[in-house]
Amino acid sequence: MLIVFAGFDRVWASWIGDRLERRGVRVTHLRWNPPPETPLAEALRELPSSRGRILLVLSDAFLQLGPRGHDEWNSALREVTADRSGRFTAVSVTGSALPTATSVLAPVELIRLNAVDAERRLLLGLGLPRDYPPDRAAGRGPRYPAGVPEVRGGVPRRNVRFTGREELLDRTRRLLAEWGETVRVVLVGMSGVGKTQLAAEYVHRFGSDYDLVWWVSADRRSILRQQLADLAPVLGLATGAEYGERLRAVRDALRRGAPYARWLLILDGADDVEAVADLVPTGPGHVLITSRHPDWDRHPGVVVEVPAYTRDESVDFLRRRAPRLTHAEADQLAALLADLPLLLDQTAGWLNESRMPVEAYTELLRDDRAEDAVSVSADFPTAFRTAWAILLNTLRETVPEAVDLLRLCTFFAPGAIPVRLIRDLPPDALPDRLRPLVEDSERWARAVGRLREFAVVRAVGDDGREGPDPAGAVELPGTTGGEPLYLHRMVHQIAHRDMPPEDHREFIEVARRALTLADPGNPADSRLWPRYAEITPHLKWADVLRSTDLPIHTLVLNCLRYMYLSGEYGSGIRLAERAMAGWRELLGPTHPRIWDLSHHYGNLLRAIGDYHGSEALDRAASEYWRAEHGVRNLEYLRAAGGLAADLRGLGRYQDALELSRHTLGLYASLVGEEDARTLTAQNNLGVSLRLLGRYEEALEVDRRTLAIRSRQLPPRHSWTLYSEINQAIDRRLLGRYREAEAIQELSVRTHRQVLGADNPQTLRAEHNLALCRYHAGDRAGARPLFGEVLARCERVLGEEDPLTTMIATSCAWVERELGDLDRALTRHEEVERRYSAMLGPAHPFTVGVRGNKGLTLLALGERDAGREEIERTYTGMCEAVGAGHPWAVGCALNTAAARTRTGDHESAAPLSRDTVDRALRALGREHPLTLLCQVGLAGDLRALRRIEEAGRTEEEALNGLAATLGARHPVTAGARQRVRPHWDFEPLII
Repeated sequence: MLIVFAGFDRVWASWIGDRLERRGVRVTHLRWNPPPETPLAEALRELPSSRGRILLVLSDAFLQLGPRGHDEWNSALREVTADRSGRFTAVSVTGSALPTATSVLAPVELIRLNAVDAERRLLLGLGLPRDYPPDRAAGRGPRYPAGVPEVRGGVPRRNVRFTGREELLDRTRRLLAEWGETVRVVLVGMSGVGKTQLAAEYVHRFGSDYDLVWWVSADRRSILRQQLADLAPVLGLATGAEYGERLRAVRDALRRGAPYARWLLILDGADDVEAVADLVPTGPGHVLITSRHPDWDRHPGVVVEVPAYTRDESVDFLRRRAPRLTHAEADQLAALLADLPLLLDQTAGWLNESRMPVEAYTELLRDDRAEDAVSVSADFPTAFRTAWAILLNTLRETVPEAVDLLRLCTFFAPGAIPVRLIRDLPPDALPDRLRPLVEDSERWARAVGRLREFAVVRAVGDDGREGPDPAGAVELPGTTGGEPLYLHRMVHQIAHRDMPPEDHREFIEVARRALTLADPGNPADSRLWPRYAEITPHLKWADVLRSTDLPIHTLVLNCLRYMYLSGEYGSGIRLAERAMAGWRELLGPTHPRIWDLSHHYGNLLRAIGDYHGSEALDRAASEYWRAEHGVRNLEYLRAAGGLAADLRGLGRYQDALELSRHTLGLYASLVGEEDARTLTAQNNLGVSLRLLGRYEEALEVDRRTLAIRSRQLPPRHSWTLYSEINQAIDRRLLGRYREAEAIQELSVRTHRQVLGADNPQTLRAEHNLALCRYHAGDRAGARPLFGEVLARCERVLGEEDPLTTMIATSCAWVERELGDLDRALTRHEEVERRYSAMLGPAHPFTVGVRGNKGLTLLALGERDAGREEIERTYTGMCEAVGAGHPWAVGCALNTAAARTRTGDHESAAPLSRDTVDRALRALGREHPLTLLCQVGLAGDLRALRRIEEAGRTEEEALNGLAATLGARHPVTAGARQRVRPHWDFEPLII
């Protein structure tokens, strides 16, 4: 049997063919698209002749091929079936009325049935047995096309005028044919070429093959994260309300394929490759991506280029969209519009409504005089400007409100326009010309409908999501006014530029008011982050940085705070840079908003390790406020607190401690000891103490901070969680590894739930948990966690980020201790390079990681090179932090070991004895590092034949290690076997 179908109905043809082949019927498929100049009767007669029958899959798309009308079909069918009786048969997969002559084919209706009934009716209509032959019953074939995935969201409504692209769809289908591990296909092409429509058509054709189909906007990282998180309740995942917990649960469910293994995720508009690549889920399903950027070829998956239409596709599309066009007229228009689908759609939509002769229209398009042209993009034909002017005039004459709505939308970012924010504005916030449009739902629906009719916008569902079209749905969405409208980037650009100055002034203020009123007002609350993720992309387009209004300034500052807390450092820095330049010009260099901005800008720079940049900002702010208002001023104290953090980053720990004490005392006297600002200053004091090696004092400070925050703040607040990390770090640095592990393990679970697995604070918590496990003795078990956290950190923050480099430092010495020496050395060298570039060669972090590299050189047998690095490290660390700092003690332990390894026992023993004394003063008798220093001293004494003293020292150390760490701990066991101990430097949070 030959199954003849339109490309639109390939999935039906595949399913029908599979059902027939299981009954022993030999099937051939033919996608049919006869040339429009060929008479239909002739095209039907030219169908391949065989001894079998010809099965026509009748649908709206099939019957409109050419395009053709019912009259032509009636005439052709009567003529062809008269002399080929019994050769033709048909199935109907449309609910529309069929040409009357199709009754001779007795078409089998397959829609509005379930899969079982549809198969039964198909077989009955074709006179085939219902039972499978034994050898054909097994195996899984295509799913029933009228079925829908159990979960489906965000998918645009099907474009009934979709034309061509058959080869691209076939190739995409072939690439997305495997199951078992994530398969990615990236559709890449210029704006307006139809990538989104191609992806949507793929979903509508083949979506029934999936259990889960989820469409997300990927043009901005924050929106992508939000819309992925929205999937959690739809999947029935047991999560709390926190955004981070939902995102983590969704990614984990997709990775495991539970509850659905056959899933399809579409990332639409993923143009910023590096910003979203790490968020692409993995697992047994499929990922389809659309993007303008070819750099996706650097990531897993297959890149498929989407070109403009072929000329035949352009002509077919134009004639279906505007039936009055002749083939020659459509060809002329396609040439003038460079075969770009979006331009063709808008032009044909206008021509279909207009009485203007096509020849006159094409003459207008050819008129490219300088005064009529506009520089939109080199990729767009110059005729687009004229075509757009004609369309805009039509809108202005018929539904003028549609033009106002379109222009207002261009003050939001291209893509999904949150018109809900506009409709939520109070009447007195709207100009007179917009108030009737916003308040009158019928007028709003009419304007939206007209824009959709001309392909200027398309509608999406609530919150950017759209499920299957329900039966009986209203044709034009927008009557409730809450649904976002999708505005293509190219249309957005031309509509924004082609706007009278008075409209620009009026509409930009409306957009600013809408964004201001949408500000939740509390960026520290992670539950509100999805709302900030919705707002921040639109700040640029509303040109908020040119406003002098205080509420707009507050909105910008809140968005910067959100970006800092959520880990969107790159986006935050770019916004802060633009704001600093704009506000200095607009407000002057010493306006209070400049110092507010400096605070947030400094936080973001500090987060990426640019301590010199943040120090310059914070020092300028603190000096200004001190000179203007003295030290008992809250603005001064905020700037001074930032400056103390900068000093910590620069390695000036004593200066940072003095400034931290200064700010804490002033805060306590001004606002009270339990005010949130005082607690932040107290937290920072603990950080300064920790960096100076004063771990007991740091723990006491962090205990007080955690107790008050736990009492004052909502459960699981991010600041309370941060205090939990600090307390766990303090306990670990004091050698109380099991205590620290218990605290940190519980805190990590909460971090994942509240903030999400990829939040920088969560990554810090997981890194500390890995360190706790490692030092508690579970070295092999800790290594996978180190690797996992490092991989996520590299994806989310980048390889050069301070947190990534900190974690990489730990991974390097873990690899060495577990025997992967070459890899460890490579990582040590890379970490040293990063710290040297970021902080300079004399910074304690750079010096410390150089010593770690020296230990690896010793392990590789390069004793002289290893000793040289370790000796340099010891000298450099004493200069950087002082000989009494625990870091200098650890470096001294390593130096004595290096001297022993090279046979220099005479100089090793005095250093070891001095090291023990310094360890006792800095850390106490029971600290593991003190005990390791004693083990090292015992070894040096033994080498000098001072056996009795060596024995006493060794026994005391072994008893201490057994009591502190346990008799079976690897460190205790190694000391008992007289393995020379060493110490690895660990950078700390600043």
